[in-house]
Amino acid sequence: MDTSGFFQVTLGGLLGSSIAAALLGAAFLRWSKTVESEIKSHFDQQFNVFQSTRAWKQQALAELFGPLVMHLSRTKTAFDRWDGKNLYLEGQIVRQGNQTVRDLLLAKGHLIPPALVAHATKLVVHYDVWMEEFDRVRDSAEPRSDAFVFVGPAGYPFPRESEAAFKEEFARLQHELYGV
Repeated sequence: MDTSGFFQVTLGGLLGSSIAAALLGAAFLRWSKTVESEIKSHFDQQFNVFQSTRAWKQQALAELFGPLVMHLSRTKTAFDRWDGKNLYLEGQIVRQGNQTVRDLLLAKGHLIPPALVAHATKLVVHYDVWMEEFDRVRDSAEPRSDAFVFVGPAGYPFPRESEAAFKEEFARLQHELYGV
């Protein structure tokens, strides 16, 4: 029996198998790295969207909804206290509150969710008309101190449903972000 032929065939088989295994291993490694990269990219994108969305919600809550709800509550409380002529209450608390809410909505419009834009517009229109009437009644050459400033009878009542929508969104965001 010729052992050299046997060793040559065996050695050739081992070398061929090793080369084939190395090539298959390299191909599998390349494929697994590609899949790993795609999965990582997908999760990075999802995480960035999550972070971006959370950051927007935090900013909206801190810069728009929180101050807005506080000023709406402040002016509502002042309105509820209004039982007689009180020019300070009307001129300082209500006017300043109304102007602050209007200015917040105008300055922070990028933080208003699309579903609340129509509500924001109703509030801005109401406050614009109210401040125009306030200036007409209070800051004219002959201010009328006997009249309260109301614009509901002129067709611009306070949009309570808009106030409620902003308060609901405030509560929803607060609960979603902080569980409160």
